[in-house]
Amino acid sequence: MSKIGIFFAEGFEEIEALTVVDVCRRCGLEIEMVSAYGEKQVLGSHGIRVEMDKTFGEADFESYDMLVLPGGGKGTQGLEACLSLMEKVDAFYKSGKYVAAICAAPSIFGHRGFLKGRKACSYPAFESHLEGATVTAGPAEIDGNVITSRGMGTSIDFALAIVKVLCGEEAAKDVAGKIVYGGYNA
Repeated sequence: MSKIGIFFAEGFEEIEALTVVDVCRRCGLEIEMVSAYGEKQVLGSHGIRVEMDKTFGEADFESYDMLVLPGGGKGTQGLEACLSLMEKVDAFYKSGKYVAAICAAPSIFGHRGFLKGRKACSYPAFESHLEGATVTAGPAEIDGNVITSRGMGTSIDFALAIVKVLCGEEAAKDVAGKIVYGGYNA
């Protein structure tokens, strides 16, 4: 089964991050919540403190099939400021492994040149940061090894896109039905 590392920095958007964790675990995917820094607990943008599975130093990047970056303005800034994490994100992208980001976080991919010639989406205020992308208003975009999504309201679509690439279309449809999500369109 595939394994995902999802990275948290202070100010992360709680629903965007935890929806991915929940939906992926429902599908049997192993997903580790990792603090981008040394703290085991990370405070979200709406005051919700979440206990991480690992700190950055404990993360085993060799075991991950995908890296996920949740949004939140401050959280995205914190992720992008973590140079060690950005090195890992670059390495994943260059090796063809999946990278995924939602809300403000796709701006990181734009800044790193990952979106040139790709379809991508983000929170509307960050669309100008999707350098080189064909920007869409879709709830989630999968283009090659890059997955992007727009924000809290598209969190389930984002999580289902991750399930689709790692477990297949049928698994995504199955979990969408089990969570009574009628908006899923492959």
